[in-house]
Amino acid sequence: MVRGNSVGGDEQLGLILDFAGVLTANPIEVHRTWCVSERLEPGAWRATLNDHPEGRRLYAALEIGEIGQAEWNEGTAALLGEHVDPVNLMGRAWADVPPARRMIALARAARAAGHRLALLSNSFGLDPFNPYEHVGVWDLFDAHVVSELEGLAKPDPAIYRLALERIGLPAERCVFVDDHEVNLPPAAELGITAVHAIDEDRAVAELEALLGVTAVLTV
Repeated sequence: MVRGNSVGGDEQLGLILDFAGVLTANPIEVHRTWCVSERLEPGAWRATLNDHPEGRRLYAALEIGEIGQAEWNEGTAALLGEHVDPVNLMGRAWADVPPARRMIALARAARAAGHRLALLSNSFGLDPFNPYEHVGVWDLFDAHVVSELEGLAKPDPAIYRLALERIGLPAERCVFVDDHEVNLPPAAELGITAVHAIDEDRAVAELEALLGVTAVLTV
């Protein structure tokens, strides 16, 4: 689903991509499987991060760099259960989430066509587990805006303005992709074309039309 202005023509465009759920597959089922492997209820990961007051506080602090991933691992492991090992907790939960291969191919095609790329990600920590390096997408981008490093997170409008500044293009020539609908309106209000990535194939098709490129998967 596309919101905002149309982009196109022969001019250089900007593609601004979220990370989790856009450049990776939806992690929900992987996290449920991981929970079972850790002798937890299948929904324990999401319940702890989203519904538990202390879990929400810890995750929000991690996103904007108030705490590091190692401290988050310790605090969240204790909430999950006393038997849960805190060592590299985030890395263990995320290790098996696969990359979104078609979306990554689309990003490569956009860059090959001369468009500029920016990563705009609400971080879930960089050390000891770096999710961007794990998926191998960091070097795809001309600019990086990661909430932990900036001290602010989506949907704060300031982080979208920072992404535009880093990518060096006006909002009307940029497309932003995110899997969380709440993160789209601030981009659209700035004049950025916003794409809601509910389904990878549909989102890639929308971006191919907007950017005038074709995603080609390699073996």
